[in-house]
Amino acid sequence: MSVTPRVRVPASASPGEVISIRTLVSHPMHTGFMEDARGEIIPRHIINRFTCDFNGETVVDMEIAPGLAHDPYIEFDVRVDESGEFAFAWHDDDGSVYTQEARIEVG
Repeated sequence: MSVTPRVRVPASASPGEVISIRTLVSHPMHTGFMEDARGEIIPRHIINRFTCDFNGETVVDMEIAPGLAHDPYIEFDVRVDESGEFAFAWHDDDGSVYTQEARIEVG
C-alpha cells in the first residue's frame, strides 16, 4: 500500500491574513469491521492522528476516529504573521508517520 500525503498551502500571504490549508492523504482507513472477498475481517488500519506545526509551534493536533472515510481530507484555517514552514504529520496505527512540508512567504 502506498500512502501519499498532499497539501495545498498558498505560496504567499499578507501579515495577519487567515489562510486556508487543505490536506489529503491516500490511505484505506480500514475500520476493523469490514470483510474482504473471502468473508474475513480486514484488520483495523487507520490514520489515528494528524498534526500541523508552523515554525515549530503546533497549530493543529487532532485525533482521527475509525469512522472517517478512506483518503482523509482535512481543511483548516490558520492566521500567519510571518514567513515560515508548515510541517504536517499523519500518524498510522502501525506506527508509521507520513510527513509533508510547505513554505509560505508573508510580506
